Amino acid sequence: MAAERGAALLRPPTSSGRATFLELFFDLAFVVALTRVSQRFAGLSDDTGWALVEGFGRTLLLFLALWLIWSHTAWITSRYEPEQPIIQAVVIGTMFAGLVMAVALPRAMEERALPFAVAYLMVMVVRPLVIAVALRGHPRRLVPFRLAVWASASAPLWLAGALGPDRLRLPLWAAALAVDYVAWALGWPLPWLGASEVGAWRIAGTHLADRYQQMFLIALGESILVIGVVFSGTDYSAVRAAAFAVAFAISALLWRIYFHRAGLLLAEALDRSAMPGRLGATSERTHLLIVFSVLVTSVGYELVIDNPYGSPRPSWLLFVVGGPMLFLVARMRLEYEIFGRVSPSRVIGLLVLLLFTPALARWAPMVGLSVVAAVLALVALLDGLRSRRRPLEGSASPIGREASGERDSEA
Repeated sequence: MAAERGAALLRPPTSSGRATFLELFFDLAFVVALTRVSQRFAGLSDDTGWALVEGFGRTLLLFLALWLIWSHTAWITSRYEPEQPIIQAVVIGTMFAGLVMAVALPRAMEERALPFAVAYLMVMVVRPLVIAVALRGHPRRLVPFRLAVWASASAPLWLAGALGPDRLRLPLWAAALAVDYVAWALGWPLPWLGASEVGAWRIAGTHLADRYQQMFLIALGESILVIGVVFSGTDYSAVRAAAFAVAFAISALLWRIYFHRAGLLLAEALDRSAMPGRLGATSERTHLLIVFSVLVTSVGYELVIDNPYGSPRPSWLLFVVGGPMLFLVARMRLEYEIFGRVSPSRVIGLLVLLLFTPALARWAPMVGLSVVAAVLALVALLDGLRSRRRPLEGSASPIGREASGERDSEA
């Protein structure tokens, strides 16, 4: 009887594959968080050498903590029925914790470290325990129990980093985050219970694809917000107006390149896969790179619009050129996940940017932004020419193509 009541929380096969309004509401907290991440990156514009590397690493760590919270939530609403009151309460609670993390993020490596860490741990430790209790006697309750145990193991590192000396915060939090990510990759193994391999999980593939695509669009929306806010807050000039237009064109090209064929077929690939959990886990890491690349690129917009012909610095090259290069790499990975191949257009675009990088390091930021726009336009053009002469193809993912075999009762 208890197992039957717990089973009512599971997402039924007839459930809608679309994200609910609650999930879209939940994403609003992460709009704030992504904006704060961009602001921290923009604060590195004057740094060089080790200061730039350390500052970049600190902000990357905070972003990865936020991403883990968001992606876990996406998997929860893909495995459990989001219309159930307990799942809705979990999502709302996670949203509040995410908002606390977003508010603390600008100084999370300084005096606001404790609220950031406590909010993170409330989600990672308390949330899975709530779900495990709600599942009652259902076999799947062991999955959130595993997660809570592993999160409790990394919690002392988070708290020690928050309460200890500032110089130890980065290494302690990096170790804690590594534990959390490795535990997820391994399926949170425990003695006598073993692991719960994510690749064998039953998920709503259409829903998970929808959530990844929405987060990509949220990141693009954040980049548009940066363009508008920065341009409206500076003295108008023809050069700044040109930088504004080029930055918008790059965002539009990122959208076009992402959704050309592979981005549109992600849901189909997950539905066709023999092991959608494995493809979903791989795609999660791909979209982490995609969203991060868009954030980094948006910082480049801010630097160029603010000072289009300033002196070239290592930081602007990292954001203006590095972000789009990372996007192309991640997009190549996505294409392989969907089709089992990589289009030459993205390889060409990446090679061109690599060849131009040494010269761009000596040119003004506006020149670099224009070159990036031209290269991305070339990639989009080659995509269009290639697809114009070919019929639409279906997904043929090589991931999870093998027989799924016996699935764990917890899946």
